[in-house]
Amino acid sequence: MRVAAAPVMLCSRYVITLFKIPGWSRAPMMDKHDGIEAGDFASWLDNAIATLQGRSFSDVPCGDCRGCCRSAYFIHVRPTDKAALSVLPKAMLSPAPGWPAGHRLIGYDRHGACPMLKPAGCSIYAQRPRTCRDYDCRVFVAAGIEAEADKAEINRRIRAWRFTFANESDQRVLEAIRAAASFLRDKRHAFPGGRAPSAPSDIAVMAIKVYPVFLGPNLADKADTEIATEIIARSRVFDADCIA
Repeated sequence: MRVAAAPVMLCSRYVITLFKIPGWSRAPMMDKHDGIEAGDFASWLDNAIATLQGRSFSDVPCGDCRGCCRSAYFIHVRPTDKAALSVLPKAMLSPAPGWPAGHRLIGYDRHGACPMLKPAGCSIYAQRPRTCRDYDCRVFVAAGIEAEADKAEINRRIRAWRFTFANESDQRVLEAIRAAASFLRDKRHAFPGGRAPSAPSDIAVMAIKVYPVFLGPNLADKADTEIATEIIARSRVFDADCIA
């Protein structure tokens, strides 16, 4: 197992471990041909927001994909993950840097695979931690970006997903999410101290949280610093609705 970097808190229930590897790219725009059905976009977004706020879980049609299980992710295990803790070998758990006592991490093997992944799939699927239940790589598709360059299996899935849209309004929301992701990536200087998300995972999640800013009127007339201020305010409103 390897030593973990500190996790990033993205609302009280959603955590992505911090692996800021240089070199990530935009996900291709979706078309109507080929690929894997990602579901109705509006329905997905409603559930993604509920999951980020701790009110639901992700429902991902993974099929035979095990990308998130084989991509060198550290898995955060909370004290409230009672079922997972009851089946996880204690030797596999290490203290989670930056978290209070009782928060643990599961590492990965030399191939980047979770030690609980077996040939038939996750060996503790029914008891898997909240982190695993929350993970949904379609968030990258919504943000129009890919995961880190070393997450090849996940990026193949990201490129394959295809959302469907009930109307043009839903498509405008997608465009707003992608505009938010682009601003976060390209306009870090607009935020106080340049403090804005930099890892693809963090950018994608933040774009979901703050996209309404990019649906507002007269956006083109606003200074970058003004937009950044609105993003910070919107993020705080979103986090205020999180379940601890």
